[in-house]
Amino acid sequence: MTSLLCADAFLSPLEIDDAVARALAEDLGRAGDVTSIATIPDDATGRAIVVARSGGVISGLPLVAATLRRLAPEIEIAAHARDGAEVAARTALMTVTGPARAILSAERTALNFLGHMSGIASATHQFVRRVTHTKLRVCCTRKTTPGLRALEKYAVRCGRGFNHRFGLDDAILIKDNHIAVAGGIAPVLQRARAAAGHLVKIEIECDTLDQLAEVLATGLADVALLDNMDPAMLRRAVAMVGGRMVLEASGGITLETIAAVAETGVDYASSGWITHSAPNLDVALDIEI
Repeated sequence: MTSLLCADAFLSPLEIDDAVARALAEDLGRAGDVTSIATIPDDATGRAIVVARSGGVISGLPLVAATLRRLAPEIEIAAHARDGAEVAARTALMTVTGPARAILSAERTALNFLGHMSGIASATHQFVRRVTHTKLRVCCTRKTTPGLRALEKYAVRCGRGFNHRFGLDDAILIKDNHIAVAGGIAPVLQRARAAAGHLVKIEIECDTLDQLAEVLATGLADVALLDNMDPAMLRRAVAMVGGRMVLEASGGITLETIAAVAETGVDYASSGWITHSAPNLDVALDIEI
């Protein structure tokens, strides 16, 4: 299964096993696949091809393999691609041979993973391709499907994007409501710096250039998140900072605007769209008789 993973990204086998177990339990319920049990002989074998009907970047093949093997450990899988591959429409991704009931029962769960994750990888790659002439890195956010964050963030990496924090526990990101409750930018940064370990980064959201100036004056933040600023304002922010801290643009970034954002000189642009709204890639499992 490891050979199916994207060469430049890691996905824990524990996350794979957990996601597959939950998804199959949801689909098979208490009585299993009553249709396949009723219509397919127990000893019937089958051969199927997993196909990308549309072109895009693939992510989720390890989940396909794990889903099939969960129902039939003896199933034979021949991979024709691996995660991270950019493929054309009608590309065969995997050939599967084994118990026909297991293949049919696993089909929808396996394709749900593959289509969703490949859609995220493909959407991410569309963003990345538009900024290759700049230093900008495209990254995701915490706007992910509950329970699937590790898979979706892996899919972003398959699309050549980068991950923002995985959760509330791995970095300090101070937003407008934190600032309001804590009593202002200086107080909130002072409290954060006093609590942060030496490996923990501190990022703070800035809605205006005046707020950015106040952040700079404290010298306590590592990253400024420039929220909903247009390219002209982003350029002014880059000039103000002069390389003294990392800058991330966020808010309303689309395929139509990402190049202009990148050309301002900011270091990162984060998009929730690539995980919460990317369309599924059209994939299928075709039985060969």
